[in-house]
Amino acid sequence: MDILNAIIVLLNYTIIPALSYGSQLALGAIFVTLVYGVLRFANFATGDMMSFGTMVAVLFTYYFQSIGINFGILPTALLTIPFAILIMILYMLTIDKFVFSYYRIKKSPPVQLAMVSVGVMFVTQAIIRIIIGPFDRRFLDGEKFILKAIEFKEMTGLSEGLTIKSTQLITIVVTIIVVSIMFWFLNKTKTGTSMRAYSDNEDLALLSGIDPKKVVMITWMIAGVLATVGGVLYGLDKSYKPFVYFNNMLPIFAAAIVGGIGNPFGAFLGGYVIAFAEILITYAYKRFFTYLLPENLEPDSLLQLLSTDYKFAVSFSILVIVLLFRPSGIFKGKTL
Repeated sequence: MDILNAIIVLLNYTIIPALSYGSQLALGAIFVTLVYGVLRFANFATGDMMSFGTMVAVLFTYYFQSIGINFGILPTALLTIPFAILIMILYMLTIDKFVFSYYRIKKSPPVQLAMVSVGVMFVTQAIIRIIIGPFDRRFLDGEKFILKAIEFKEMTGLSEGLTIKSTQLITIVVTIIVVSIMFWFLNKTKTGTSMRAYSDNEDLALLSGIDPKKVVMITWMIAGVLATVGGVLYGLDKSYKPFVYFNNMLPIFAAAIVGGIGNPFGAFLGGYVIAFAEILITYAYKRFFTYLLPENLEPDSLLQLLSTDYKFAVSFSILVIVLLFRPSGIFKGKTL
């Protein structure tokens, strides 16, 4: 029984949260790696673009709720995602037309485009602050429980209760669906093949008759879907905090680089690597070992390697180690 209780503790506080958090990081990391692979620059505005898409979803959610529209037992925010994606894509295409395209036509070096993306990041932050303000927002009807601890205890007779939030399950399922569709698109469609060819060799792709404007537009459209879905799932799971998405840039970039920058599948796995590393290293294992060890050996300390305050230090450390010893990431980077 004690072993089962220890397993439930790990499931509750590490494995399930890491799967949910990893799914959210994975979507952001694929955004980064897709833009890098096709457009050839590191987009530091990724986090704030995710925040922008989520802001739109929050506003639509409030509107739908005010006129009595809901999604039954599911969060109303899921109904708003298509509208948020549309506005996010329009925003991204507008930014590309008036900002990035200028530097792309001039064949500016990637570092210059990266610096331009920092400017886009600050502008996006300002727009968010003007429209919705700096305060935390909740989707109001997204916080439901599929399984509550007290119910689990009654069913099993265990001391520990397993808790699963609907937002955690929704995050994992939606991420799998979105990523599966994206991989199918990239590998099985003519447009996806064109994008991969453009990423591998731009000059040869142009000679083959591939339209670069179409490739750029499709790239931003896919990025808009990833940013909005990833941002909304994160907001549903943890509440929408407009500027916390900026803080998530470090783990998102770490995930993309660990998986192999430019490799979408690597970025997908990298999201889970970073999430599990952050949570497992900053979790206090006292409760877990209390169930496993004899009473005379029960720990007095928290048995925590790092405080949760240093969560991002874990991402940074992994990022540095990968850059030093395997710069190409787990998978070979710069490929679609």
